[in-house]
Amino acid sequence: MRRRTLLMGAAASAVTVGLAACSSGDDTGSADGGNNDGGEGGGDDLPYIAIVSKGFQHQFWQAVKNGAEDEAEGKATITFEGPATEADVEDQINMLQTALAKSPAAIGFAALDSKAAEGLLQQAQTQDIPVIAFDSGVDSDVPLTTASTDNKAAAAEAAKHMAELIGNKGKVAMVVHDQTSGSGQDRRDGFIEWMEANAPDVELMEPQYGDGDQNKSANITKSILTANPDVAGIYGSNEGSAIGVVKGVEEAGAGGDVVVVGFDSGKAQIDAIRSGLMAGAITQNPVGMGAEVVKAALKAIAGEELPETIDTGFYWYDASNIDDPEIAAVLYE
Repeated sequence: MRRRTLLMGAAASAVTVGLAACSSGDDTGSADGGNNDGGEGGGDDLPYIAIVSKGFQHQFWQAVKNGAEDEAEGKATITFEGPATEADVEDQINMLQTALAKSPAAIGFAALDSKAAEGLLQQAQTQDIPVIAFDSGVDSDVPLTTASTDNKAAAAEAAKHMAELIGNKGKVAMVVHDQTSGSGQDRRDGFIEWMEANAPDVELMEPQYGDGDQNKSANITKSILTANPDVAGIYGSNEGSAIGVVKGVEEAGAGGDVVVVGFDSGKAQIDAIRSGLMAGAITQNPVGMGAEVVKAALKAIAGEELPETIDTGFYWYDASNIDDPEIAAVLYE
């Protein structure tokens, strides 16, 4: 049976356009869509938008970049960059500082640490540079809006499917990508809160944190399974975590015995779902998210009002619906 969860608003159409168009940018740590001379583009007189993401090692961020570039075509010049790993908070702060020094017309920012960037965000406000948060919120009132998945609701959907898949009872472990970002906190808390409210016979173990790193998450998973051979299911909260859990379960020889659910997409996860190593996952709408960041930045530059949040939507996908056109459109390899 095909199971669809939610698709929110304008992001749906953006995804279709984004995937059809695909990126013309490079696949390195940054994409320079044009001039960096300041708030105005060079000969095109297009506004310059600096986008600083959480990273670049996951296919998720490449898809966000694609969406941003497609939306900016003919409307703005952009740069898109992120640190080597999602544990490199200091590197990301340095990137944000460098972006501010270029006096862009607007900044898009996905915070690795919801508090560490506050000083620079205040600086942006002082320089009258509008800030658009995306993926994760920040503990600041500086961003004019946040374009993101409703991560608590999406994590609750993952918890609901996990409970169903294990017969609403048993021990469940969690490998979460971090405890400093808003997405890490919401995907942990949304999963826990749903289980506590709806599955009293499910025993949740304490969350373990793998920095979104596949190898670290795999090692955590193997340690969990060694100490708790009766684990019924394991949840991975982002692409790196989920792939790491799959890898750890496989290396521990527990494939088929432990239900794995996760977050995000990517070829390794798609392959794991097709092979049965992973039961299913939540996919976001990264192309649509990138597009919404640019749309919001352009509105802010034009002085238009923005909503407090822009929900970019999510889907549950598994072997039963992975080939449906609307699901295939939001998966990324």
